[in-house]
Amino acid sequence: MIPGETGRARTVARRLWVTTMLAGLALSTAAAAQEAPSGAAEPAEGAAIRLNTIVLRAKGGTAPAYSGGQVAAGSGVGILGNKDFMETPYSTIAYTDEHLRNREAQDIGSAIGGTDPAIYVPNKRNIYETYTIRGFSSSADDVTFAGLVGMAPNMRGTTEFAERVEVLKGPSTFLYGMPPGGSVGGAVALVPKRAGDDPLTRVTTSYSSDSLWGLHADVGRRFGANKEWGLRVNAVTRDGDTAVENQKHGVDMGSVALDWRGERARASLDYYKLREDMKGVNYFGLSAGSDVTTLPKARSGEHSLAAPWSFNTNETETFVLRGEVDLTDDITAWAAYGRRTGGYDALMTSSTLLNNAGDMTVSAIRSRRDGTQESAELGLRGSFITGAVGHDWTITATRFDSANTYKDARLGITSTTNIANPDWGHAPDLSGYDASGPTQIINQKLTSIGVADTMKLFDDRLQLTLGLRHQTVESSNVMISPTGVRTTSASYDSSRTSPALAFVYKATDQLSFYGNYIEGLSPGQDAPANAVNAGETLPPYRTRQIELGGKWDQGAFATTLALFQITKPSAYLDPVTMVYGVYGEQRNRGIELNVFGEVAPGLRLLGGASYTDAKITKASVSENEGRKAAGTPAFMAKLGVEYDVAPVPGLTLTGALNHTGKRYASNDNTLSLPAYTVLDIGARYEAEIGGNPLTVRATIQNVTDKAYWAGGNLAGGYGTPRTFLLSASMDF
Repeated sequence: MIPGETGRARTVARRLWVTTMLAGLALSTAAAAQEAPSGAAEPAEGAAIRLNTIVLRAKGGTAPAYSGGQVAAGSGVGILGNKDFMETPYSTIAYTDEHLRNREAQDIGSAIGGTDPAIYVPNKRNIYETYTIRGFSSSADDVTFAGLVGMAPNMRGTTEFAERVEVLKGPSTFLYGMPPGGSVGGAVALVPKRAGDDPLTRVTTSYSSDSLWGLHADVGRRFGANKEWGLRVNAVTRDGDTAVENQKHGVDMGSVALDWRGERARASLDYYKLREDMKGVNYFGLSAGSDVTTLPKARSGEHSLAAPWSFNTNETETFVLRGEVDLTDDITAWAAYGRRTGGYDALMTSSTLLNNAGDMTVSAIRSRRDGTQESAELGLRGSFITGAVGHDWTITATRFDSANTYKDARLGITSTTNIANPDWGHAPDLSGYDASGPTQIINQKLTSIGVADTMKLFDDRLQLTLGLRHQTVESSNVMISPTGVRTTSASYDSSRTSPALAFVYKATDQLSFYGNYIEGLSPGQDAPANAVNAGETLPPYRTRQIELGGKWDQGAFATTLALFQITKPSAYLDPVTMVYGVYGEQRNRGIELNVFGEVAPGLRLLGGASYTDAKITKASVSENEGRKAAGTPAFMAKLGVEYDVAPVPGLTLTGALNHTGKRYASNDNTLSLPAYTVLDIGARYEAEIGGNPLTVRATIQNVTDKAYWAGGNLAGGYGTPRTFLLSASMDF
C-alpha cells in the first residue's frame, strides 16, 4: 500500500520508486488514481473522495513520511541502501523531524525511547547518553551521522539538525561494519536536514521546567537555475535549570548542510559544532554494596543522586563530505569522508550504598578526554538481470580511525551520608589535577569490506539477500602512571568475516513476511595479569541473531511483529584452568509488536509492546546460569496518541503511556527494581498570524509525578520528575 493512503480509496496504487538525477531530497506528488471496483456503488454527487498518493523519491534522498507524519515509509539500511519498510528484511523505524518537534525531543534517547517498546532509556540527563535495544546496551559513540559511523556528537546528541532519526533493531555488522563501541542490540542513525524546494525560515522558542529556556532557528534555501544548490542552517541555544534540584543544562549548536544535485552526480557537505555544559549531573551514579539485601524506595525525580558541584562540558566539531556519481544508468559509485574532534571535561561522583538503612559513601572522579575520529567509505551499487532473477548488488569498503587521550583521577571519599537526605560534602581539591599528564591513550582502527546481493524473483514478490563483511580490528591501550611511566601497553589486531542471510516475501501488496540471520562484532578483551594466557587479546566476540517477522500495511496504519533470538558471548577467567577465554553467554529471546499511522481520520497511534526473556546461559558463577540477565525489563508497553479535535480546527490533543516492567539489579537475581508506569499529556495548536504559520505545543511529562528507579540498576538514578514543556514555532 502507498504511505499516506487512507484505506477509503477504492483501489490501491503501487508505490513507484523513481530513480532521478536529483539528490538529498524526498519529493512527493499526489496523483489521482480512482477506479471503482466491479459492483461498487458510485459516490454520491458532491461527496469527497480521498485520492491515492504516488510517491516519487529522489535518488539518495530520505523516504517520505508515512500517514500521520510521525515516521517515514522507509529508512537507510546500511549496505543495502534506502529501502521501503515493507521490503526491508529487518525491524526498522525512522522518526521524522515533524515527530521530533511535536514530541519536543531534544536528545536521542527522547527521540527513540518514547514510543518504541524495544528501546529502554535508563535516564534522561546522564553525561553519557546510553540506551538498550533488545536488552543490549548501546551508546552515543556508536551513532551514525550522515552515513558515517562515529561522526555523531560526543557523549550526547541533540536532534535539531536531524531530518530523520533511524533505528535498526538487532546486530548490524554486515550492514554498517562493526561500531566503535561494539553495540550489538541495534543501530541508530542521524540523517541531516537538507534544503527543500520551498524556502523555509522557522524560529522556535522553548521552555522546560524549572527554567530551561531555548531558541532554535532553522533556515533552508535552494539556489540556481534548476535549484541545484541547497543550503540548510540550524542554530540552537538552551540554558537554565532543569526540573531536578541543583541541575543545570546548557547547549549551543550550529550546523550547516550544503548540497548540490547535478544531472548525473550529487554532493553534500555537512558541518556542525556543539557545546554542552551540565552541572549537578553524573555518570557512575549509585551502586549497591555486598551487604545490601533490600533496595531503598525511589524518591521523586526532582531529587538528585549527583553532587551539586559535579559538572561536565562536552564539545564536538564535525564535518562530513559525500559525493556520488552515476557511472551508467545501472551503476552508481560513492565516496564519503568525515572528521570529528572534541571531548569532555568532567567532575563526577561515584556513590556506594552500604546497607539496607541507606547509608552510602560518596567519592569523586575527575576525568577528561580529547580525541579525533576519522571515518570514510567507498562503494559501488548497481543492478542487473539474469534470466528471471533481478539482482541489486553492492560492494563497499569502510575505515574508521580513532585516537583518544584520557586523564583520570580518583579523588577519594568526599562524604559518608544517607540516601534519604544526602550530604555530598565539599567539592574536592583539584589544584594538582592539571599538573600531571594523561593517564591513558587508546587508538582504534576498524576496516571492513562488504558485499551484498539482493535477488528478486516472481515479480519481486520474493527477495533474497546474501552478504559478507570482512572486519579487521586494530587497537592499542597504553596506561600511564602519574610519574609518566607507561605501566601497561596492550595491542590488538584481529579480524572476522560475518555472513548474513535475509529474505522478504510479499504475500500481497499489504502483507509481507521476512527473516534474517545476522551477526554483531565487539572488540575482544585482554587476558588479565593473573591468567595463564596473560596479555593475550581475544578475537572479536561474535553475537548472532535469528529473526522472523511480518508487516501489515493497511495504507494509513501499519502493524509489525517480530520474533528474535540474540546470543552474545562474554569472557571470564576460568577458576580451574586459570585461562581467560570466551566462556560466558547471554541469550535474549523476545517478541515485539509495533503500530504506527492513522487508525482513523484524525487519530494517530505510535507504539507497541515487547516481551524479552534475557537469560544467562553460561556464567563463571554456575548458580547464575538460567537466571535473568540484570538490567533488562521483561515487559515494556508504550503508546503515543494524537487526536485532532474536529470542532476546534488546528487543535490536537496528545498523550503517551509508558510501562516498564521489573528489572533485576544483579545477575544472581537477589535485587530487583519494581515496574513503573508513567503518563504524559499535552496539546498543540496550529494557526496563522499575519499569514505566518504558528504552532504552539505544551506537554506535561510524568503527570502524576511518579517516583521510580529509572535504570536497569541503581546507577540509573531516579526517574524523570513532573516536567512542563512549552514551545512555539513560527514560519516566516
